[in-house]
Amino acid sequence: MTDVAVAGGGLAGLVAARRLADDGHDVVLFEREETVGGRVRTTRTEGLTLDRGFQVLFTAYPAVKRELNLDALDLRSFTPGATIARSGHRSVLSDPLRNPRDGLETLFNREVRTADKLRTFRLQRELARTEPGELLDPNRPATTIREFLADRGFSKAYVERFAAPFYGGITLDRSLATDSRVFEYTFKMLSEGSIAIPAGGMGEISRQLARRAEAAGARIETGREITAVDGDGTVELPGEAIEADTVVVATDPHTARELTGVDSIPTGAKGCVTQYYTLDSYAELDTGKKLLLNAADGRPNQIAPLSAVAPEYAPEGTQLLSATFLGEQDASDERLAEETREALAAWYPERDLGGVELRHTARIEFAQFPQPPGFLSSLPDPDAPDGPVVLAGDYTRWCSIQGALESGRRAADRARGKLR
Repeated sequence: MTDVAVAGGGLAGLVAARRLADDGHDVVLFEREETVGGRVRTTRTEGLTLDRGFQVLFTAYPAVKRELNLDALDLRSFTPGATIARSGHRSVLSDPLRNPRDGLETLFNREVRTADKLRTFRLQRELARTEPGELLDPNRPATTIREFLADRGFSKAYVERFAAPFYGGITLDRSLATDSRVFEYTFKMLSEGSIAIPAGGMGEISRQLARRAEAAGARIETGREITAVDGDGTVELPGEAIEADTVVVATDPHTARELTGVDSIPTGAKGCVTQYYTLDSYAELDTGKKLLLNAADGRPNQIAPLSAVAPEYAPEGTQLLSATFLGEQDASDERLAEETREALAAWYPERDLGGVELRHTARIEFAQFPQPPGFLSSLPDPDAPDGPVVLAGDYTRWCSIQGALESGRRAADRARGKLR
């Protein structure tokens, strides 16, 4: 018999386990994989740090500041802004207030009109006066990101050359058909904090949460999968049944729906393919610590200079890049790598960028669930399951590290009520 059984060791499950253990409850977390982390994992091979797809941490997220020790993560930050790239041409778009070094390049950037730059600064100031929670209010009107930008007067050039690749990378939707409230929230977070990666990889976030949960008294058992949850709180594992006063289901959406029977859990999938390459040390990309955005065709959507941002990601003298293709890709790994080489050659015709070697391909079938306008009203409540069972997962909030961490807190709050 245990007070709380947690199914799933992703970010949400780890936060719920830690908070309930902090209360003095007997908590055991079961994770079917051999390591915790869910979608936030890191592997290391031949001196390279390889995250499970391109992921970053928004340091301004309220739940990030609440649940994580950012100093202990030893963060490495991207430079605000991006390099907009197309055949034979590269230009910088940045926030001159936060990154004065790129101010002149941004001012004279002809890819984006001056009016669009002014609209961007105006939107920043407007959102700075709005509380984050208000932006994701399900009762607020919503449209698509593309329609939102058009209504604000942003030009088609701004949308196609900057917003589509940049927010395509965030929402895995270059068409910008995602709910505009997601845009407003993340735009505010980008304006108020950094985009960063831990020196040891994104998996350090999961490992820190696991250490904090265990320090609070929670037990974490990996390589063990809960296969059924009964209405009385009994959880079934292969060859064993455990009685719990409360169960927190923090698995992936498909498994959560199977375990709880809650049909409102979204199970649609948006995927991507991220490849990692090493590059000859002499080949300078001159993008510094900024993302390279593909303003032309999205193949790939963006390239990240990972070792420029976090030198720890690669051995000394080696450059590590990642390139992300949105959606499922039928092309072979080598064909995708060749497309990346072709894109780099087109963006840097004046340079020799030979030696782009494919080192790893991460094909991620489920990275996010679809978030069309109005999706917030259709998400399940943590109390949606019958009996002493609560849900924890970004599918109860929205697709993000913020959503996952916040859902773990909310699940712990609901579980406390059932334990009483």
